[in-house]
Amino acid sequence: MDMHSHVGPEGAGCKISMLWNWYTIDACFLTPDWHITNNGMFAATCVGVILLVMLVELFRRLGKEYDAFVLRQFRRESSSRRCVDDDGGSSSSSSFVVTFRATFLQQLTRSVLHALTFGTAYIVMLLAMYFNGYVIICIFIGAGLGKFFCDWLEVKMDVEARHGGDKGVKGIEEPSVCCG
Repeated sequence: MDMHSHVGPEGAGCKISMLWNWYTIDACFLTPDWHITNNGMFAATCVGVILLVMLVELFRRLGKEYDAFVLRQFRRESSSRRCVDDDGGSSSSSSFVVTFRATFLQQLTRSVLHALTFGTAYIVMLLAMYFNGYVIICIFIGAGLGKFFCDWLEVKMDVEARHGGDKGVKGIEEPSVCCG
């Protein structure tokens, strides 16, 4: 069945379709209480969807920034320690492995940021499942604006290493940025 009607708070039926649609007035999203009864409500819904998707991108960025912060913190801490061989002497080797494990609070913060990102993205996915063309377009707009404002590309290159060859040049280190 293409359309399912549900009586909303004002007594009018909600238009819900699992097929592509362009419903505005009487469209409902996620709950019967989110019942669009006029053009202003629909415009507010579109703006809200754009902001919600931008929020997903903000949470993603905060997660990346927090991980980078924790890594910088660890690098500072590990570089300030003196490395000692098993025999008690100073290590002359330039290669050794230091294992870092996030503290409970750091991992909790990382988990909360991930849950916020995942939960918000899931709500966006549920909104997309209404197959409302306007809402889907707003999701795309929000994704573009979120990327533009929350994930400005910044590449750091080691100029010294670059003159000795391209081995030291680093760019984007994530081969796949899909899905978080």
